[in-house]
Amino acid sequence: MSPEDSQTHVNIVAWLYIVLSVLGLLAAAFLLLIFVGIGLLLVASDESAVAGIFAVIAAFIGVFLFLVSAPGLIGGIGLLKRQSWARILVLILSVLQLFNIPFGTAVGIYSLWVLTREESRALFGETRGWQE
Repeated sequence: MSPEDSQTHVNIVAWLYIVLSVLGLLAAAFLLLIFVGIGLLLVASDESAVAGIFAVIAAFIGVFLFLVSAPGLIGGIGLLKRQSWARILVLILSVLQLFNIPFGTAVGIYSLWVLTREESRALFGETRGWQE
């Protein structure tokens, strides 16, 4: 693979992680709004105990999706800026993506293939070989 191809593939991986992370953050916000809306309707109908349960569920889901999505967004932006720490972060996230069948598995395999190639490692200033 040429250095130009390697740059293109790293950019694709970066944008995949940015887009997937933004979608995750939007899903978190959407679910949070739905659960808060349901909770407000329940409070209006004197079901405050159920409204409290919905508030806890909304907070849990929102925080969980944020914690899952934020590292991908940070890593994707770091890849675009060719930060070496971002390559390591996205490699870790790619391994985790392998369990997200089917789309995450494809993204994880592609990301691992791109980011472990010697040409890609050179883009991040990592010139040592695997054997050293």
